[in-house]
This record gives sequence, C-alpha cells and structure tokens, in this order.
Amino acid sequence: MTGEFMISEQNLTQNPTLTQTLGPVMLWGLGVGYVISGMYFGWNLGLPVGGTLGLAISTLFIMLMYVFFTFSYTELACAIPKAGGGFDYATRALGQKWGYLAGVAQVIEFLFAPPAIAFAIGAYFHEFFPGLPILLISTLAFLLFTALNIVGVRAAARFELFITVFAVAELFIFSGVTLPHFEAQNLARNALPAGITGIFASIPFAIWFFLGIEGVANVAEETRNPQRNILLGFGSSIATLVVLCILTFVSSVGVAGWEAIVYPVAGSDTTSDSPLPLALSHIVGKEHLLYHLLLTIGLFGLIASFHGLILAAGRVTLEFARAGHLPGVLGAIHPKFKTPALALIANAAIGLLALYSGKTAEIITIACFGAITLYALSLVSFFKLRWSEPDLHRPFKAPLYPASQAFALLIAITALVSMFVFNLKLGFIYLGIVIFAHFLLKIRSPMEAP
Repeated sequence: MTGEFMISEQNLTQNPTLTQTLGPVMLWGLGVGYVISGMYFGWNLGLPVGGTLGLAISTLFIMLMYVFFTFSYTELACAIPKAGGGFDYATRALGQKWGYLAGVAQVIEFLFAPPAIAFAIGAYFHEFFPGLPILLISTLAFLLFTALNIVGVRAAARFELFITVFAVAELFIFSGVTLPHFEAQNLARNALPAGITGIFASIPFAIWFFLGIEGVANVAEETRNPQRNILLGFGSSIATLVVLCILTFVSSVGVAGWEAIVYPVAGSDTTSDSPLPLALSHIVGKEHLLYHLLLTIGLFGLIASFHGLILAAGRVTLEFARAGHLPGVLGAIHPKFKTPALALIANAAIGLLALYSGKTAEIITIACFGAITLYALSLVSFFKLRWSEPDLHRPFKAPLYPASQAFALLIAITALVSMFVFNLKLGFIYLGIVIFAHFLLKIRSPMEAP
C-alpha cells in the first residue's frame, strides 16, 4: 500500500486514538439507525412459522431481553468505554479465550448483517429503476458508505442522524394511516399455525427487530463524556425502538391479517421482504402517493441501518486487531481522517463476498447467531465484573440487579438453543466459521507475549 494508507507499526503506536466528537443526539441517531431497517423488512418472515401470536410472544420476550440487556450493556460501556464493546468486557471479565469468542461473535454479527440489508437496498432501487441489476446497486452501496465512513465519524454520524429522523417519521406516518383500519380479528386469524413450536422457530425474526443496538458501545471512544452520553444514547434508543416495534407490528398485521404482509399474491408460496408496503396497498392501493412515499423513505430506513452497521463493524474490527487477533494493520487509524480506514475496507470486501452468495435469509440467521452469542457472554461478563471488581467506577448501574440480568441471560440462552434446533445446518455453519476463524486468524495477543 502507498500514500496515506501506508501505516507502519510505529505509526500505529504513535496514533492510536479515535477523535471524540459524538454527543447524545448523534448516539440516538446511531442507536436507532443501526436497528430501524428491522422494522421495514425481514421480521414478517417469522409469521409463516409463528403466526401473529407466535411471533408476538417471541418478540415480547426478545424485547424484554433487549431492554434488560441494554441496561447491563450501558453499565459496561460507561465503565469501560472502549471500541471493542462486548469483546473488551468479556476479555476483562472472563479472560482472553472467552473474550476472543465474544469478539468473533461480534465480528460475525456486524459483518453478516450489512450484506443482507445491502441486498434489500438493491431490491428497493430496482423497483424504481428496473434496468439496474440488484447486485450492482448493492455493490455500489457498499463502496459508497464505506467511503463515507472512512472520511470521518462526525460526517458519518450526521448523515446517520439525518436519514434516521426521516425513517422514524415515516413509521409514525405509516401507523397513522393504517391504525384507523385496524381490526382486532385480523390479529386473531390463524394466530398460531405451527403451534407452540412456532414461538421458538420465529425467534430469529424477533431478534431482527432489535439486532445491532449494542453498536452504540462500539463508538464509546469517539463519544464526548462517554460516561454520561452513552447512557443517554442507549436509553433513548431502546425506548424509541420498543415503541416503533409495537406500532409497526400491530398496525401492519391489523390491516388484513398476517398473510397479507407475507405473500404478495394470495395463495402463493412466494414471500415478500416488504411488509409495510403490502399493508398500505390494502388501504390506498399501489398508485397512491403515500404508497410511493413509504417506498422512498423506507429506503432511508434500510440505508440508516446499513450505514450505521458499517460504522460499528469498523470499530469492532479495529479493536479486535488491536488485541492481536487480526493482522495489526487493521488496528491502524487513518492519519488524516482519524477513522479505522483499513478495517472498513477489509469488512467491505468480506461483506461483498457474503452478498454475492445470494443467501439473504441465511445471512440474517448467521448474524443473529453471532448477536445472541455476544449477548450471552456480555451478560455473563456483567455478573463476573460485579463480583470480581465491585469497586470499578460505574457512572451508571443497571436497575433490578440481579433479577433483570438473570432473566435476560435465560432468554438469550433459550434463544440460542432454539435457533440451533430450528436452524441446525446454519448453526453448524456458524460454528464452522468460529472454528475456522480461530485457527486462521487467532494471532497471539500482545498481552500474552513474553
């Protein structure tokens, strides 16, 4: 490499810090932005296996898990404000081996979620411009938003805030249009088609509603007064997302039943990734201005999550490389832009490979495997640090200790086991990736060096 990207080990040592520019409003934009695409697509694919009741029950428990987990993660992020998030917490609490597993799980989550969203972005654009191939649009999106994140975190966060506000506003508009047409009988229709097992089978799609919110912790090193602002960012984000999740679920299904937001053609087996436009089409038709407005701003929701997850993934890879588990050059910070440029580029290359596999649903599930593994290990780390480091400065302490954390850990473990039972092949693929990464990438940490 040449020019500004030629970074030696000496440069890395001399320039190890990220620039602190983020405040609570931008953290809210990031926290909601990471997740909001889950409201626009993907979650409805849990309805054929769970039905309205099955997916609602799994979503309720997953929602409670995320609320309690977020409080615990906020305590950890305020006490240990480092870019590695769960990797740093698990390493400190449980040691190098468990920290490494948490780090790999976090990397898998943040590397596999963006390709799935990129494909959805390509599909949305394809609706407006049928002559443009979906994969071409998806590839250009990867290149464009990787470049934006390289230029600087403040510019990236401002853009994220801008499009997140639009995406949130559109969900409220959608709810305002659909709720007057809500009928309770539509929620009760074929509510549990697969019985009790449907509750467990729909868990990955419930997770998709909230997947990625923990990315707020990964910009802790770039946050002004992190002990205060991370709390405000996390708290406001999870509160917003809980409201949006309930509104989106009820207002979508309540229009014409769950089949209407899964199958574009009644009686067909072909499913759709666009539940909100399908619901709206039953009210105003596909030619109405509101329908096209939803498609346009729905694209903003996808871009918000895509862009935000790329940002968080860069920090995850940066911290993993700093610890010696990835080539040291990926732990370098660009001398001009003060961002993890090479980590972002490496992540984009892997994301593009996953994108071109064409396995969107499978990619989502693998990302969920990584997320749930991270949550479980982070909660265990929370308990361990409360016990082993009671004097650690904690500007914020999670409420309802230890009951809420124990409940969240139980749900996380149940979700992980259920996902393996109902996605056995993908579960083994996930384990294969973890094992392969262990033997291929695990470089002895500087902390372990003689």
